[in-house]
Amino acid sequence: MMEEYKKAATLENEIESQVLDSILNERNIPHLITSYYDTAYDGLYQTQKGWGYISAPEAYVKEIQEIISSLREESNLPDALR
Repeated sequence: MMEEYKKAATLENEIESQVLDSILNERNIPHLITSYYDTAYDGLYQTQKGWGYISAPEAYVKEIQEIISSLREESNLPDALR
């Protein structure tokens, strides 16, 4: 029986989704990343809703949110502080 997945966060862009996917795979955290891109609307929903979202079993949602928060803080640091 597969555990129910819950939306953990909205993703800002494809790069963020790729980095997050890599980190979660390294930590063996089950997750599913879904893009809002729709060819029929040529990405219209991505400009309104964000690039996409990540979902995971409830037990991992808080950890994923903390990882995303950390990634976003790092990306906002000036180059000299990285």
